[in-house]
Amino acid sequence: MEKRVIAGFEAGIKLGALFHQFIGVPVSEKNAELLEKAMESCVKLQPYVVDARVSIDREKLKNVSGFGYTSLSPDMLKARVLVEFEGERVEAILEWDEKIRYPLMKLL
Repeated sequence: MEKRVIAGFEAGIKLGALFHQFIGVPVSEKNAELLEKAMESCVKLQPYVVDARVSIDREKLKNVSGFGYTSLSPDMLKARVLVEFEGERVEAILEWDEKIRYPLMKLL
């Protein structure tokens, strides 16, 4: 199988795992940066990952519950991962697509 295909598959697995592990976790402006770093750290532990970046939309954290937090939702999350498999590098992104109201992953 072509190395780029394997690298692309691995990137998708990493982003899918990130999404399904963390959606629903409690988040607020107070812990958003810490949560981003924790998510990046978890992805970077996985095989073939060269780099990972995660951002949580702070604007969507401004109107939270009376308890001061909300649950992380798909439209708040943007993630990027760089994967290398046997010398072949691919970069992929997970981000909310407002037009179809769905989180999409794609190779860059």
